[in-house]
Amino acid sequence: MLCACLTACGVEAPNQFMPRIPGINSTSAYESSVPQFGRHSGPVALLLPLSGPFAPVGRSMEQAAKLAFAASGAPPLDVRNTQGTPEGAAAAAQAAINAGDGLILGPLTASAAEAVGPIAHAADVNVLAFSNDEDIAKPGLWPLGISPGQQVRRVIAAAAASGHTRTAAILPSSPFGQLMGTALQKEAKRLGETAPQIGFYDPSSFSSLTRTVRATTNFDARGAGLEARIRAARDQDDEAGRLLAAKLALEPIPPPPFDTLLLAAHGETLAEIATLLPYYDVDPPQVQIVGPMLWAREAQAMATHQALVGALYAAPPPALRSAFVQKFESVYGTKPPAIDDLAFDAAAIAVLAAHEGGYTMRVLTNPTGFFGTDGVLVLQPNGKVRRGLAVFRVKPGGPQLVAPAPHELPPDIVPAR
Repeated sequence: MLCACLTACGVEAPNQFMPRIPGINSTSAYESSVPQFGRHSGPVALLLPLSGPFAPVGRSMEQAAKLAFAASGAPPLDVRNTQGTPEGAAAAAQAAINAGDGLILGPLTASAAEAVGPIAHAADVNVLAFSNDEDIAKPGLWPLGISPGQQVRRVIAAAAASGHTRTAAILPSSPFGQLMGTALQKEAKRLGETAPQIGFYDPSSFSSLTRTVRATTNFDARGAGLEARIRAARDQDDEAGRLLAAKLALEPIPPPPFDTLLLAAHGETLAEIATLLPYYDVDPPQVQIVGPMLWAREAQAMATHQALVGALYAAPPPALRSAFVQKFESVYGTKPPAIDDLAFDAAAIAVLAAHEGGYTMRVLTNPTGFFGTDGVLVLQPNGKVRRGLAVFRVKPGGPQLVAPAPHELPPDIVPAR
């Protein structure tokens, strides 16, 4: 039996800032179906950029990981510098494996993780990477970062639960925007919804943004068509034309062909979109605006734009990481950036796995998952990571929690409709 929490393994209790893992039966059908891939023992490698432009990020993440490895009975931690490059990451991974390390934490980026993956797999070593790119996931390589896909799936499901099932998106033509668009298409298909209308804009061009908003909202067929009819009536230049024009002016512009709109913008670009949406007659409550967890940092500013009041976003509950933040600050004298959560949780999982039979896939992918700094996460045998995020609504005075983060995740099935 896996221990119910880290306390039973000689590690500090969850309420003392460490994550926990529920137990599973070692004779369960699940465990017998998972390949016994991965090493059972050895030091744990931590691959981070400790030199180069990302060195400050790497050093802070190293500090976070060391908090978990300070626990009683933790295995040795082998910290290695990737120099911030895929080549450096590959060399560091090979050196760690040659030294007998049994599990790799990191590296930081998707390209570095892809360079490490084949080396680790050939040596029967699992990897908990810090990237949020789901595309690099494969058996034995889990990207732990909160991905665009995880955010989109959570917030689109929340909108669907309230009856908003016709989706569209206005997204930047950037890697982040492309990932969100792909995730929206997959989630709409999973929920049995019609294919979403997705418009991409050049993030450096206001005219591109305007054209994309106008086209995606189908304003030419909705508002512009009504305006053309009003002009035509006025052009008759008679009493009948004037009466018709006055009557048409009272008609509401038809709603857009969607009731959920995904945005990925933030800051000034999001403010510009908030100005354009009412101009093209996209208004709540007809349309539910949804977006990324980036909005958690600017929810109060968003509430000053009427078009964004009521918008939904998915993110970890801020209170979950408070114990970790307090511990980090008490040790190092400064608050940890959000990315440090990944290093700490990965390290805590490694410490627990060392107590529970090793760093094997059967231990790491138990279906009940781990409850970490940012909530519950389940490592799946295919390398995908499921997370339990909360859903918040933008409101004046601060965001409102509308759907709490789950403490455990049900089986990954398509919800009944």
